[in-house]
Amino acid sequence: AVFESVISRAAYTLGPECAAFEAAFAEHCGVSFCAGADMSWMKRSTGSNHERCHADALNFAALLHAIDTLKKPTIARVHGTAVSGGVGLVAACDMAVAAYDAEFSLSEVRIGLLPSITGPYVIRAKGERMARQYVLSGERFTAAEAYRTGLVTDITPLDELDARINELLGHLVQGGPRAQALSKEWIRAVACASLNPDLINDGALRMANASTSEEGREGILAFIEDRKPAWVLRAEKALEKAAAKKKSSPATRRKK
Repeated sequence: AVFESVISRAAYTLGPECAAFEAAFAEHCGVSFCAGADMSWMKRSTGSNHERCHADALNFAALLHAIDTLKKPTIARVHGTAVSGGVGLVAACDMAVAAYDAEFSLSEVRIGLLPSITGPYVIRAKGERMARQYVLSGERFTAAEAYRTGLVTDITPLDELDARINELLGHLVQGGPRAQALSKEWIRAVACASLNPDLINDGALRMANASTSEEGREGILAFIEDRKPAWVLRAEKALEKAAAKKKSSPATRRKK
């Protein structure tokens, strides 16, 4: 149920300053990633006034914006179906890994609506041409098609989905957290900009700022000294602690 009040709380929790984790995941433990808005919300919306509908839409828009601008890397783990707002959640993440049998649909037009909240993220991911086809038709498309058109960044068998996510996370923890945050900010800045002297100078300034930062100096020094940078050691320690905690949990012991 993507249009509930929990969205505004999630958007607040996912504030861009959060530094308690290495990466954020969008996932669902049920049979589908996100089957769209729930029926109870849709029934209520038929009797809602314009002000209430606008507030609900703003809540969802705030969630997508929070995901998009989060300083940590974000990964969508997609299985089952991702419909309407669920496609927007996928598109707002930095990376998306889908199971081979996952299906997607931008079906808003089929109930007289339009994907104006998710659209900017979907168009950015799929491109205008492909967005036109799937927004206007509302047809379902496969994980392979989602991968071909750029909505997801990788596809894998369902039983290998978690392993692929963990592999990706292993790569992400090698990066400097500040450098990753600055890279995301830079990508957003240049994605729609034309190459000109101002953009070239801006890139040079950003690189100089990164090179002279505490994290940048640590990364360069670690490379010269052929050792792991401090942030990798911190991440490895945190992962070891989490693994030890999981191993000692009552549920794990019962399985043995």
